[in-house]
Amino acid sequence: MNLTVSIESAEYSFRQILEDFFVSVYDEQALPSHGLTHHRRVWGYAREILPILINNESLPAGCDPERLIIACYMHDIGMSAEPGPKHGKKSSEFCQKFLVSIGLDLNEYKDLLEAIENHDEKDYPSRDNVKCLLTILSLADDLDAFGFTGIYRYCEIYLRRGISPYELGDLVRKNARVRFDNFSRTLSQDRVYVSRHRKRYEILERFFRTYSLQAVAYNFETPIPTGHCGVVQLIMLMNRREFSMTDFFTEAGSYRNDDIIAWYLKGIQTELSDYRSYEG
Repeated sequence: MNLTVSIESAEYSFRQILEDFFVSVYDEQALPSHGLTHHRRVWGYAREILPILINNESLPAGCDPERLIIACYMHDIGMSAEPGPKHGKKSSEFCQKFLVSIGLDLNEYKDLLEAIENHDEKDYPSRDNVKCLLTILSLADDLDAFGFTGIYRYCEIYLRRGISPYELGDLVRKNARVRFDNFSRTLSQDRVYVSRHRKRYEILERFFRTYSLQAVAYNFETPIPTGHCGVVQLIMLMNRREFSMTDFFTEAGSYRNDDIIAWYLKGIQTELSDYRSYEG
């Protein structure tokens, strides 16, 4: 079967039942940045990556679009219950419930469950088959960690895990660098695609480089958030449920005099609008 047709067939067969199951399990209020829209975007990236790696070759065993779409929609489903670094195991457990609910044999999906459980291992161990399910899932997930959306996602989850705002910037930059290096190396054959996402990575890198310099002297309890640290302070308020992304958008006028907050607000609004093509 043609790869494009195979991808469209997987979407037709699985997308809606995956989204219905996700909504029934995931608490969007607990961790909004890793909710359904994140998983839609990851599937969107996976759809782009798969043809680059396959390039008219036969699909490797276990890397069919049906397994891939399930992996993309299930990989972080456990995060509202277990937001720690080992959330993959919880997500794999939820995926088992999904597979059983639609009558699939778990013994035939061990590779899928292992990919979900291990997708967040960022040491990127050497893999004999770079086109394997785990590789593509990890790459697609990593791409959603860049840009303005990535700034929000990193802040929300790292702060939720108890990381100090004063340590945040350096830790994000270290993690994101590893992700981007792996992405650019694995997909080096498509320079245009790598260049496109390099720009998104550089938005994140520059933001947190400047943020780390400012954070040394910033008071994160100030009543008037300002600059790069002000963006993170607003995300801290979102974590405490004193503020939401919707509030951010509706109260945009309150931040028009702060160049950085206004820049970030415009950037994430533009990104989220661009992502709508991934959301079906």
